[in-house]
Amino acid sequence: MKKLNDWINRGLPDLCDQMSETLGGACNLCSKDGRVNMSTRKSAYEALDSLLEVLFPGCYAREQFDTCDVSLFVGNHMRHAAAILGKLLEFAFRHRCDIGLCDGGCDCETMAADTVIHLLEQLPDIHAVLMTDVRAAYQGDPAAVSVNEIVLSYPGIEAVATHRIAHELYLHGVPLIPRIMSERAHHRTGIDIHPGASIGKGFFIDHGTGVVIGETCRIGENVKLYQGVTLGALSFARDESGNPVKGVKRHPDIEDSVTIYAGATILGGDTVIGHHSIIGGNVWLTHSVPPYSKVFLNPPKHCVVNWDPNGNGGKGE
Repeated sequence: MKKLNDWINRGLPDLCDQMSETLGGACNLCSKDGRVNMSTRKSAYEALDSLLEVLFPGCYAREQFDTCDVSLFVGNHMRHAAAILGKLLEFAFRHRCDIGLCDGGCDCETMAADTVIHLLEQLPDIHAVLMTDVRAAYQGDPAAVSVNEIVLSYPGIEAVATHRIAHELYLHGVPLIPRIMSERAHHRTGIDIHPGASIGKGFFIDHGTGVVIGETCRIGENVKLYQGVTLGALSFARDESGNPVKGVKRHPDIEDSVTIYAGATILGGDTVIGHHSIIGGNVWLTHSVPPYSKVFLNPPKHCVVNWDPNGNGGKGE
């Protein structure tokens, strides 16, 4: 270990200087005065967990939950979330100013406070919509034994609950934090929903792994998706420098009461799937379909083969 110890004493200081120069670029999360007050990702996760505990007491709780003290339990977690989010959102707004993504003159502290208050005041409405999502899961899955089973174990509920929180922050122009929240749900559930996507009530993702829903996607009410569904962009408009143009509609619209089966891919900002349509498994769609459509791949042909166990091939019928 002598060689390593010598390098630590002689070579490491120079490497630290190089890293300091590298980390001084625009990608770090330091403010202009060089300070980072909070661990952004950890704080976002902690706030999100407290909000999930408020929305589903006894299911996401990290401590014993007494049904006799619902108001106290909810109040404590809302205060905890508010305290974290107030500082976290102010940091996010200030970081946006620091890297020149706003016009300047922002009152970041007031913006953060207003956004936190709005989010907390929206929690009763978010809960009401989430209960329609839970009921859709219970009614849409014959394997579901109870509502509690769905909330406790179905990945789609955690992904959608996280999305409905992150979406409110996204609508108020909060940078960084909504994406951190949505990516936590992506990591835990395998379901990738951009916080910008608009999703109606009664939404059910069955199984869920590999589902991707893009930023400008609009989904109506009572829509059901199976695993591996992609609602994505067909292509990206580019500016004169070849960079993707941001802020344009890139992802499809899914109207009310549509079912999309496993592995289907629907692409394009002009693509609209009409209400009460059924999209079959592994379908690739880049154009709109009218209401009450049924879109399926051609069924595979069945071929009977008399197989020769001696390896001489077989004769198809």
